Amino acid sequence: MSFSLEQSALAACSDVSNSVLQRRSLSCRSSILPPLVFQNNSKRANLSLSKPLHVSAVEIIGKDKEPVIKCRAYEADKSQPIQAAAQEVKSEAAKRVKIGIYFATWWALNVVFNIYNKKVLNAYPYPWLTSTLSLACGSLMMLISWATRIAEAPKTDFEFWKTLFPVAVAHTIGHVAATVSMSKVAVSFTHIIKSGEPAFSVLVSSLLLGESFPPAVYLSLVPIIGGCALAAVTELNFNMTGFMGAMISNLAFVFRNIFSKKGMKGNSVSGMNYYACLSMLSLVILTPFAISVEGPQMWAAGWEKALSQIGPQFIWWVAAQSIFYHLYNQVSYMSLDQISPLTFSIGNTMKRISVIVSSIIIFHTPVQPVNAVGAAIAILGTFLYSQ
Repeated sequence: MSFSLEQSALAACSDVSNSVLQRRSLSCRSSILPPLVFQNNSKRANLSLSKPLHVSAVEIIGKDKEPVIKCRAYEADKSQPIQAAAQEVKSEAAKRVKIGIYFATWWALNVVFNIYNKKVLNAYPYPWLTSTLSLACGSLMMLISWATRIAEAPKTDFEFWKTLFPVAVAHTIGHVAATVSMSKVAVSFTHIIKSGEPAFSVLVSSLLLGESFPPAVYLSLVPIIGGCALAAVTELNFNMTGFMGAMISNLAFVFRNIFSKKGMKGNSVSGMNYYACLSMLSLVILTPFAISVEGPQMWAAGWEKALSQIGPQFIWWVAAQSIFYHLYNQVSYMSLDQISPLTFSIGNTMKRISVIVSSIIIFHTPVQPVNAVGAAIAILGTFLYSQ
């Protein structure tokens, strides 16, 4: 509560102050505070306060006017005045709006990427090249941003790149495996299987790192594993390569997170620049493997075929999937700078739901009721795990 005491409230302050002045007049006539001037007023009102009053400032209004005490009331059990508290509330509200914008942008960009990525893979089934183009586009975008000073270039050294290398290896494997999976099966099925990533996280952390978890965490894995298994068994267009690609992607991203936690402690590189460096190093790692697995001859023949079937808009599809891949990952890393890992995990679960639903609608993916139930159970388990 914040108010300025006018005539009626000032009179109430006067009653309290006069009794104090009679006993301790020296404190009110010090060289620091000006003399207190109170005027009696017949119009008095009862002043009921649940918290004590505190004098916040002594101000002189005008040149020729006498000094007056400007009283403001705030809760005594608060460590700061109401103005600072109000400012803090506004700051917190602005932060929540900012996080909401991050989440909405993250989900929207991810949906757009998955749509264009699937379109490209349907017409041009070369996931290794597609993965390479995604990383190359993001790396080029960030290099231009640093050169034009749109974004501040990070200060890195050899130790930074050394600790980033295992993270980049795991990121490269996870990225390629997910793209291979989406080239063989429906987008929705890939993301249903990828919702089982928490099971891999607990398994790796328990066996390799010796970590232990509460019983509730292990119980939350039951619906995750059961839901993924039910969705896989009832998938109409099941493909083992697509299934294994999603599973390998889960495992690789778990190792990426572990390496990130171990190697990047105390690192000052921001989320956006950190992902940019990760993309560049992953591009260096992936390019020779992409050339050896698929090769320029296959790429050229497939490119001509795709252009003849789709037309010039195929070029836009390739550009869009590459650009949106970098943007959605960049926004996700930027949001991770602003929120806790728990909030990020919940946001990632909701992102999968938006991708699964939108891809089923856009690509008219046939879904059996049992398959939908399995997907719902797996996603529910992921949400419970994050809790």
